[in-house]
Amino acid sequence: MDVTGEVTELLQALIRNACVNDGTADSGEESRNADLLAGELEGAGCDVARYEPHPGRTSVLARIEGSDPSAPGLLLMGHTDVVPVNPDGWSRDPFGGELVDGEVWGRGAVDMLNLTASMAVAFKHLARSGFTPKGTIAYLGVADEEALGTWGAEWLATNQADEVSLPYVITESGGIPAPRPDGIRLPVVVAEKGSHWCTLSVAGTPGHASQPFRTDNALVTAAEVVQRLATYRPQTEIHETWRRYVEGMGFSAERQQALLDPVGLTAFCETLPLGLGRNAHACTHTTIAPTMVHGGVKTNVIPDRVDLQVDIRTLPGQTSADIEALLADALGDLADRVTVLGANHDDSTASPIDTPLWDAMQRVCDGFYPGSAIVPTMTVGATDARFFRTLGSTAYGFGLFSQRLRYEDYAVMFHGDDERVDVESLRLSTEMWTALAEDFLA
Repeated sequence: MDVTGEVTELLQALIRNACVNDGTADSGEESRNADLLAGELEGAGCDVARYEPHPGRTSVLARIEGSDPSAPGLLLMGHTDVVPVNPDGWSRDPFGGELVDGEVWGRGAVDMLNLTASMAVAFKHLARSGFTPKGTIAYLGVADEEALGTWGAEWLATNQADEVSLPYVITESGGIPAPRPDGIRLPVVVAEKGSHWCTLSVAGTPGHASQPFRTDNALVTAAEVVQRLATYRPQTEIHETWRRYVEGMGFSAERQQALLDPVGLTAFCETLPLGLGRNAHACTHTTIAPTMVHGGVKTNVIPDRVDLQVDIRTLPGQTSADIEALLADALGDLADRVTVLGANHDDSTASPIDTPLWDAMQRVCDGFYPGSAIVPTMTVGATDARFFRTLGSTAYGFGLFSQRLRYEDYAVMFHGDDERVDVESLRLSTEMWTALAEDFLA
């Protein structure tokens, strides 16, 4: 059966529901996508559980119980929310879900509604076919991934662990084919950086803006704080996951040497295409990105407080104390002018690759791309996999994409403009989930 039309239509509908998560409790409204997915699954005879810890923040779970309690189970997990968008930067309606030249356009097309849709369609067909696995397989369409998972995976892992926890989990992203002379490489996300989101509060002294001479303007100080954070250069770290990725991707000896050189790597990243350079740099450095600023009360009042929101991504082994020390170093003599508020720290997490699921993924991918090899890699953004690793699950990020989707384009579209995915990739992912379930669980 050709599933292309089915998964394409489901992705279009998920995009059009516009479940935009801006980080506030009442945003997202993932109940729209939860209802859509539940309807798809219930129509195949699946029992679907709904979880709504906050109004509108709904996740859905469906299971096909295994016949052997000792057999390993697999959870396919896709999130249903998307990040906000500025339509001015788009060539098409970001929530139109248009199909143009074999590509579906819209916010979430690559992050990650394409996989959420393909997992749902594959699961539906498995259920409808009467699939009887030895190990349990479950599908989770989860809310709130784009804002730390508070109302989604974190809540489920804390409050419904017995229902959602399985030994193996697959979520975003991975699977962008990289052609090499000796066969295609398919990266699998086995680790992710940690996050340390915080607010830096900069103090000043209020006064009349008509007399700015010798004033203690918090906004001016904050501007210098931003500049210091932007120009700070943490040291390069060649950690084990990065080394395994570089050595497994089949790069030329020259490129491999450059990517593993802690002295020259940053300069080498400058020579790479934008998406590749950003990823290589982020995989090997603690990154600090000031992203939002709030301050001032009126045009003619010198501001006495400005708050900066900062997105910090951490490397394996870095603690909250490490990041506090790094911030102090970056700010220098301005450190005593800044108060750190509301830091939210999640450690970097990783999963092993010497597992039966890894072996099954390699076998299945070889059927789609003969001679291919899967390669462990790290994602520099946070995913819901971290909550399941904490529960003891082995969690990977994967999909299966066509060679039409280049990594360079994929990386730039993630949270960017003109997000889109080709329908051949949708078909490949859907068929891969089905083949993987039959290989690993039957």
